[in-house]
Amino acid sequence: MVATQDHPVPKMATLTVTWEKLPDDFQLEEKPVENTGQPLIAGALREILELMGYIKPEMLIASNFGLCATVNGDLVIKAPDWVYVPSVLPLEPAGDRKSYTPQLEGEIPSVVMEFLSETDGGEYSVKRTYPPGKWFFYEHILQVPAYVIFDPDSGLLEVYRLKAGRYELELPDPEGRHWMADMGLFLGVWRGEKEERTGYWLRWWDEGGNLLLWGVERLEQERQRAEQERQRAEQERQRADRLAQYLRSQGINPDEISQ
Repeated sequence: MVATQDHPVPKMATLTVTWEKLPDDFQLEEKPVENTGQPLIAGALREILELMGYIKPEMLIASNFGLCATVNGDLVIKAPDWVYVPSVLPLEPAGDRKSYTPQLEGEIPSVVMEFLSETDGGEYSVKRTYPPGKWFFYEHILQVPAYVIFDPDSGLLEVYRLKAGRYELELPDPEGRHWMADMGLFLGVWRGEKEERTGYWLRWWDEGGNLLLWGVERLEQERQRAEQERQRAEQERQRADRLAQYLRSQGINPDEISQ
């Protein structure tokens, strides 16, 4: 079930979008993150995928990473807080990507995420004149199927799906989650502590509704399992001691029984 987001999109003139390789000496703008929570939230999303062996060599999963397109001859670069591309072409020669140009280097991103901050709300900008707003860029230029906006302060999660060229707000399921079909996972909000940050986080759940655990949670789970095994072993030892004591009270040597 979806509801159309009420964004007054200006009447569009013709847009000519091309996918051109950046010059090798092109210097991307260095833009600092707006707060310390944003990289933690983005990193936590990736960590779970790494631990479950989800990430494949052909995928691109990155944060604060430049997505490029040339619109009416002008280069446009937006760096979402988190992006997922199912399939990209390998780099030649192999190395680290500095940016990503869809169509030229691989598929269009399936999911982009923006985390709200205390700035002017540019995540909702439909400005089409150069440089275009983020919303307009993802919706009309890249045409990303899923646009996620998350407010870490309130925990509000908005998922927009591209329907007939427009983003529509998707209502969550009864558990408050959204099924990300391209990834085969649910996305939802969880409140708790990680890396000394207490608040709202984005988390992944599998198809069965099971929360996928961070590394520290897995370690704690293993610690609890080991403690339970230790307690069971101690209980078995105490039962054996009581039995041996009873047998001795009856004139039976338990050591001779076990031989």
